[in-house]
Amino acid sequence: MKSIFKVGLVSASIALAGCQDAADQTDSAQVQLQNDDQKVAYAIGVSMAQYISGSLEQQATLGVELDKSIILAGLQDGMNEQPQLTEEQMQETLMAFDQRVNALAQEKRDAEVAAAKAEGEAWLAEMANAEGVVKTESGLLYKAVTEGEGAKPGATDTVTVHYRGTLPSGEEFDSSYARGETISFPLNGVIPGWTEGLQLMSVGSKYELYIPSELAYGERGAGDLITPNTPLKFEVELFSINGEPSLEEASDK
Repeated sequence: MKSIFKVGLVSASIALAGCQDAADQTDSAQVQLQNDDQKVAYAIGVSMAQYISGSLEQQATLGVELDKSIILAGLQDGMNEQPQLTEEQMQETLMAFDQRVNALAQEKRDAEVAAAKAEGEAWLAEMANAEGVVKTESGLLYKAVTEGEGAKPGATDTVTVHYRGTLPSGEEFDSSYARGETISFPLNGVIPGWTEGLQLMSVGSKYELYIPSELAYGERGAGDLITPNTPLKFEVELFSINGEPSLEEASDK
């Protein structure tokens, strides 16, 4: 069986608890768990119910509402070995249901991705009109907060920076400042927006980078916070290139 209908079946067992009338609930409350076998049996029932409950909730978000009383009837008939459907009919039914739910889930994902893309484009358009923001041919937006006087890195150089990354909402998702130490990395090993943006900076500079999703993590996203088609903002300070410090740092030595 496919995972989706397994989820539905499990959800059915959870639904059982919700479908019980007062008498059934009283009987359940009177169950005695006096030995290990009784505890095992009870634990199996609860585990099934919890698994099923989560499945029914997921299906409900897709607009699929299964009749809990019929789920209970199926469980009872299965336990009594008196199913009303043949094995072949059940397999066909569950496979069709699996395909249906997967299609609905894909439609939901597509809608969420499209919405995120539209929101991201609106945010980038707003940033593009902000004072001091420059747009490159690739679509990268940047703003010079502080201009340094050192060299500019090349695409294969290793740079040392401090940075803070935030979502369009302003929520921070990563920060070297928070960790209390700078980070070094080769520019050809990061997202395209960083590779391009850092090459615009001189050592000693601090820039704000507004990076379109196609120059960041695109349709795949990254982790739980950076969803597909999400543009990103980075505050970046460039301290050195290939270990060579800024002019100011060098003059202090």
